[in-house]
Amino acid sequence: MPGMSILTQRLRTLCSRVGGTGASWAVVATTVPALALGLGAVPAAAATLPGGLGPCVPGSCPDPFPGINNGPIAGRDAAINIFVGHDFLVRGRAAEAEGRVVVLNDFDQQKQAGVSGQYNLGIVGVGSRVPPPNGSDFLTTGGDVTIASGQRLDTTGGIIGEQGTVRYAGTESGQVTGRLVHDPAAAQPYTALRGELTAASQCYARVDGAHRQPTGTAVNQGSQTVFTGDGTSALQVFDVDFDLAGPNGAQQGIVFRGVPAGATVLVNVYGANRTINTYSGGIDDSTDPLNAYRERLLWNFPDATTVDLAGTGQMQGSFLIGDQASMTTVTLPGVNGRFFTTGSLTHTSAATGGGGQEFHAYPFNGDLPDCAPTPPVTGEVRVHKIDEETGAALAGAVFQLWRETNGVPGLQTGGADPDTHVTDCTTGADGRCGATTEAGTYYWRETGAPDGYELPDPDVFGPLTLSAENASAGVEATVRDTRTPVPPVPGAIELTKTDAANGAPLAGAVFEAWRETNGVDGLQTTGPNPDTRTGAACTTDSAGHCAFGDLPLGLYYLRETAVPNGYVLPANQVFGPLTVTEESGTTPVPITVANTRREEGGEYGYDYGPQDKRTKH
Repeated sequence: MPGMSILTQRLRTLCSRVGGTGASWAVVATTVPALALGLGAVPAAAATLPGGLGPCVPGSCPDPFPGINNGPIAGRDAAINIFVGHDFLVRGRAAEAEGRVVVLNDFDQQKQAGVSGQYNLGIVGVGSRVPPPNGSDFLTTGGDVTIASGQRLDTTGGIIGEQGTVRYAGTESGQVTGRLVHDPAAAQPYTALRGELTAASQCYARVDGAHRQPTGTAVNQGSQTVFTGDGTSALQVFDVDFDLAGPNGAQQGIVFRGVPAGATVLVNVYGANRTINTYSGGIDDSTDPLNAYRERLLWNFPDATTVDLAGTGQMQGSFLIGDQASMTTVTLPGVNGRFFTTGSLTHTSAATGGGGQEFHAYPFNGDLPDCAPTPPVTGEVRVHKIDEETGAALAGAVFQLWRETNGVPGLQTGGADPDTHVTDCTTGADGRCGATTEAGTYYWRETGAPDGYELPDPDVFGPLTLSAENASAGVEATVRDTRTPVPPVPGAIELTKTDAANGAPLAGAVFEAWRETNGVDGLQTTGPNPDTRTGAACTTDSAGHCAFGDLPLGLYYLRETAVPNGYVLPANQVFGPLTVTEESGTTPVPITVANTRREEGGEYGYDYGPQDKRTKH
């Protein structure tokens, strides 16, 4: 692009067009905010467009953005400047689209024959001169890129070393100056924006189905439409249900009054078919007050299926067209701000008049109504598992978390209308597990106890109510488990029967085992409260052995009831007490009992060590 002489020439051309209308080129405004201040600082409670659209994304964002110029590159802006939900058509004598462009369907360039066949995208000759970062995606499409024969899509701006990437999901045909990347998923990161922008457009325009309450008035006076604000509100809302055009559709001016410095201006333009035909907005910021509102002015069309933006002005502010079946036709010499349409866009020239129509990249820094859904209150619902006796934390307990949803008190996990299962968790080393979830009423159900512990009965704990008041701390149920009873290891007694004279083993002696159970010293085998006989009688084998096994731990007595042939029964047939412990399960309690032969004249003989205890009568 040549030097400033071209800019001056464009300015003169624009002035001559406006002069032909018989109207003043500069817009009269009661208050002219200082453009260098960007209409004031952003209030703390700011709500942007969906997806964070609007502000400059570094790159390197100039502060402030320069006015319309053709000087050196002034910075880099990675934000989307133009979003098109369906097709972007370049027709007539349209010239340029500055900034990053995302098109969910096709980009189709078929300019008028006999004029320059080049369309500049990303870097342009005249604009803010803040293009996307060098080499980044300048154009992204979810469909085809089609450039008519003999025409060219240029991403270099005529600058050596500069180029943008054209990323497309469909096919590419025609001449493109820049880096081409075929990517079937090119538009996938941006598809959700279409629905979000439609919803935002409706939200900005309506509250509970009625038009959003305006803070000022908009009056079409024929030669101009005058917007008069309330002078105080940080968000100035205007309700427009008419075309911004003069008599018989002629051009008219746009005037803002009573808009405080720093305010965001939201103009809701209602109706199915709408036109703005204006000479307002200038190349030189110092000559047109409308330019000062550029970065905080949004024109919102929630319902229009056709939008025509016409005239000879350098239109200021960003645009949002919410109807996804819409077609917006832009023949204005310049649009200065973000341009977001959920439908299709035709960038072209009027049937009469000059060409060179341009989109210029400027941020939208306004503070719009917050249309994001109110985030739900969330907090942590926990369970703490401990030992019933010691209070020690228990790892490895498995729980289900259920939300009360069926309106029936208590937890229902089955049937036609159960409560809602949220998640499962297993307690860690600290005995805790939990989940972050929305406010409501919850139950924990234990489905698996730690090793060595029993499932409690009942196994449901709650209700726990998570609310806005306790969400920051969360709620917790403490669950105590008891150890699984461990049956004692049974013990054993092993008796050896020997000859009192020579120690030889004796077979055929019969013994009974009795357990001490009545708390009275000695063995009682009769009466109202005897001790307890355990198991069957035991007869010594050829090795003189007789064993009593599987004995519960405790004190025992052995009672001899029969002797081998040739031996005499001792006068005291009771031996004990013998203490059976867990150790006796592997090492039986030993006892040796000796018998005396009858012919030797003795009555009895026995030897069972220091635990000897005579029967009490």
